[in-house]
Amino acid sequence: MTVPTPLAELTAAGVSIWLDDLDRHRIESGDLASLITKDDVRGVTTNPTIFAKALSGATSAYSAQLAELAASGASVDDAVRALTTTDVRSACDVFHELWQSSNGVDGRVSIEVDPRLARETDLTIEQARLLHGMVNRGNVLIKIPATREGLPAITEVLASGISVNVTLIFSIERYASVLEAWMTGLEQAHANGHDLSTIESVASFFVSRMDSEVDKRLDAIGTPEALAMRGKAGLASARLAWGVYEKAMESDRWKALQALGARPQRPLWASTGVKDPAFPATMYVMGLVVRGCVNTMPAATLQACAEQGGFTGDTISDTQGASQHVWDDLMRLGIAEPAVCELLEDEGVEKFEVSWSELLDTVTKALAAARS
Repeated sequence: MTVPTPLAELTAAGVSIWLDDLDRHRIESGDLASLITKDDVRGVTTNPTIFAKALSGATSAYSAQLAELAASGASVDDAVRALTTTDVRSACDVFHELWQSSNGVDGRVSIEVDPRLARETDLTIEQARLLHGMVNRGNVLIKIPATREGLPAITEVLASGISVNVTLIFSIERYASVLEAWMTGLEQAHANGHDLSTIESVASFFVSRMDSEVDKRLDAIGTPEALAMRGKAGLASARLAWGVYEKAMESDRWKALQALGARPQRPLWASTGVKDPAFPATMYVMGLVVRGCVNTMPAATLQACAEQGGFTGDTISDTQGASQHVWDDLMRLGIAEPAVCELLEDEGVEKFEVSWSELLDTVTKALAAARS
């Protein structure tokens, strides 16, 4: 009898494995297709940092398209949109068969709106629709950050019948608002005549960044009690978020939407690469196993899961009390979840803006070189 691989065990347990990485070489070399067949990868997420890395590290893969864009006189913003949507469209095609066989649940590829628009509701809506049209594939997800200004954009884009990946979620309170925005969007989509069964959504809850910030504060406190709490906040927050999701799925409001053909907005565990080498490389994967979630992981974390394993089954169900106890203990130490999450959101937007600037700079130089 064949022994299941750790990645196959995760899939069988109901965890949808997505890769948090994409570049043109990965697509054209067949590596992405291989990950689907060999490593149970069922989707891909991208963000400005990933695209900045792809364009700066492998410009040769983009040289032909860059030359065409330069010859056409494309602006740098238009060129970036053309380059990134081409990659996402191609990845969507690689995942097409899986998308169909999963009835539209998996086989999804995400592309994010310009992070400079994170505080601009109307412009976010406009660009989300633009990106959806440029990719022009049914299995694309448009990523919209869960800022206060992003929430009404999420509702409006879903109401247009467009599938959405809500990103940059840190706080439990904000996640509850995301669920509200999502259900309102589905209700409006139905009123607008859209088939709810074709609208997919995930809510990306960032995990490792929570530990990075909380552990820094614990280290500053320095007491044995504080140091014993290191590495606990991220998993506790994600597990509490799952509890909020479960309550939403029990509501009459959701049941009415479900009767109209709607599908759940699956919680997606993001930022699952371990930042602290003292922690196991797989802690944000094997520690967040439950049927019906998504875990998007960088290539190094995917490889660690494949090689190190550590699968122990469901690690989320029945953890609400213990997870709340973690945050109660942190509060007693003076670490408040709202303050941490507000800082992390601001930093998250800022980091993606920096990556976007790096991407614009790389493409500006590449276009100039192509024109010379």
